[in-house]
This record gives sequence, C-alpha cells and structure tokens, in this order.
Amino acid sequence: MGIAIDVPGLDTIIPEIGNGRVVVVEGGADLTNSFFVRKLALTAVRTGRPLTFVTSRDQSDLRELFAGAADLPSGPPSAVRVVEKDSIDGLEEFAPEDGLLVVDSFSFLTLELPAHRLAGLLRRLHAACRERFSIAVLATDRGMFDPRAEAVTIHLSDGFLQFHAREGPEGVVRFLRIPKWTDGKFVDRNIYYDFDGKRIAVDLRSRVI
Repeated sequence: MGIAIDVPGLDTIIPEIGNGRVVVVEGGADLTNSFFVRKLALTAVRTGRPLTFVTSRDQSDLRELFAGAADLPSGPPSAVRVVEKDSIDGLEEFAPEDGLLVVDSFSFLTLELPAHRLAGLLRRLHAACRERFSIAVLATDRGMFDPRAEAVTIHLSDGFLQFHAREGPEGVVRFLRIPKWTDGKFVDRNIYYDFDGKRIAVDLRSRVI
C-alpha cells in the first residue's frame, strides 16, 4: 500500500503514490512543493510508516512538525529521521524499509552534480526503493536545474507533478500539471488550485487558460 494524496480533488486524479516509486514535485517561489511534500511526510508519520526527511534548510521546525503529528511532546518518534545536508551524491542509504523518503530541495542539494552522476544517483535510488518497498518524493525548485539535469530527473522519475503560479488580470493564478504519473497516465491540462500557506485547495471545475 502506498502513501495517500491527502488533498481533496487531487486525490481523485492521483489517489496515492505506490511503493517502489520515485516522484518529483516541482514548485516556484511560493514553496507549494515544500508544503505538499511535508503533507505527504505527515501522512506517513500518522499512518506509522518510517520517514526519512533530507532537507537543505533548518531542521528544527521539521522536528516540531513531526513530533506534533505523532502527539509526542518529547520529540518525533524513533521511526522519523531528519537529516540536514548541504549537498548529496547518493540517496539510497536514506530510503527506509517500507517507508517514505522526502528530499527538499533536491535541485539545490544536487546543484554541483553533472547529468551523468545525477542519473546514477536516481537509478540507485530507484533500485533501493523497489527492493525495500519504499517511496521517494523529491521536491525541486523551478529554474534551478540546467536543462540536462532537469531532463534526466524527469526521465528517471516515475511521476512528475508541477505547481505553477502566474500573474493574471485579477491577481495570482495558481495551477498544477501532471506531465507524467506512475500508472502511465498523465493529466494534460491545467488544474486550478489555491494555496494560503496552510492548505492546498484544488478546484476541478475551474479552467485555467
């Protein structure tokens, strides 16, 4: 059993991320991608699955977040591991057995890797996830990868989810796209969503041109 997508509306399109999969979540300056991968991490903690969260940012708020999710005032449960890194050249060691690995921000942490080494990292990670029935979710920041690195990352992932935001006549318009997903299907349209820093609200009725 995979990790459920706990976002109403979006969960009708992609109900879960299955075991053995590597998924990329791309976002922009409003950090919706970071919010989304943290939400997946919370789902893992609440359902009792081991979690490893590799971050390029301060880890203290993550520890508080996961401790609160597990209702443990003394800190996060032993099945939760938070790792703060400045760079990575391998991730397979972090994939927990029957659990979830989240990396935020993957594009920053692999900034110095040439495309062929990035490809090797992703292939090793994918093999580890299949062997351990684990899931890896990689948050990336739009515009940080060069074109070769971006192409490698998309090609070697099982799913690719993009959060977009742009200025429109009435303010900021937010929409998401799913160019590639784990079941071989994709959603070839813009899906409207709203984000206030605390929740993502998907509206399948609205059309974004």
